[in-house]
Amino acid sequence: MIIYNVTLSIHPEIEQDVLLWLKEIHIPEVMQTNLFLENHIFKIIEDPNERTHNSYAVQYKLDSWSKFEEYNEKHASGLREKTKEKFGENVLSFRTFLEKI
Repeated sequence: MIIYNVTLSIHPEIEQDVLLWLKEIHIPEVMQTNLFLENHIFKIIEDPNERTHNSYAVQYKLDSWSKFEEYNEKHASGLREKTKEKFGENVLSFRTFLEKI
């Protein structure tokens, strides 16, 4: 099992708009590729006392690297471009992978 993890840092003024867009538009588009098994959104808490940081981890579960390669080749750039067009520099992201061993 592979987890494709997208970490997002969201400008506080648009945080709720971005979360709504993720849940209603972006994540469903990713899942419509039929390459991922499931997804989850997690709020990243850097300071448990203040909880002020506006970062989230969106995780997509895959059963093979070949499915990620297909996603990356056919879908990723278009979906990233939509995010950039909608939110610009107000949403910054980086991607990592987790592999169950």
